Amino acid sequence: MVKVRRSKMRQKFNYNQDRKKLKKKLIKKNNPRIESEHIRNAWDNKKSLSRNFREMGLTADPNRALPLKKQTLLSKDAETKSPANIVTKPYVLNQLEEEASRPLQVPKTLSSDLIQYAQYMIREHNDDYKAMARDEKNYYQDTPKQIKRKINEYKRFHPEHYSRFVSSLAAPAPAPPLQ
Repeated sequence: MVKVRRSKMRQKFNYNQDRKKLKKKLIKKNNPRIESEHIRNAWDNKKSLSRNFREMGLTADPNRALPLKKQTLLSKDAETKSPANIVTKPYVLNQLEEEASRPLQVPKTLSSDLIQYAQYMIREHNDDYKAMARDEKNYYQDTPKQIKRKINEYKRFHPEHYSRFVSSLAAPAPAPPLQ
């Protein structure tokens, strides 16, 4: 019979491994980076992921999700139910629902180059889009319809800026004083 080799030989220090990196990797693996501020504040590192989620009324696996009812520890029904379904941190669920119900606000702005381009074209050609298309500053060789679309976009995103710009064009420049 063949002799079985010992599986654990004398352990030697491995100079090729960076122990700091290994520790950081282990910490990162055990404590996940949580993007949501509400969940991060309620997270308990001493508990497992599934237990943390269960206490918040969330689930890690959507396939196992059941319709969970918001419960508090003070309710009478909580005493009869098993402790696995008790939501001890319902405020997290409320905060997440409130955040999700808020409308998403997308900042609407245009690039400064497009604003300058539109202002130049309006200043030089008013509403003549064909002349704008033939202008030497039309570097991208936009068609009259493309230029019109860009100017309308400028009008739509910055109406107060556009009205000030047009009013400054309409006002005559003050004459220099005579001396």
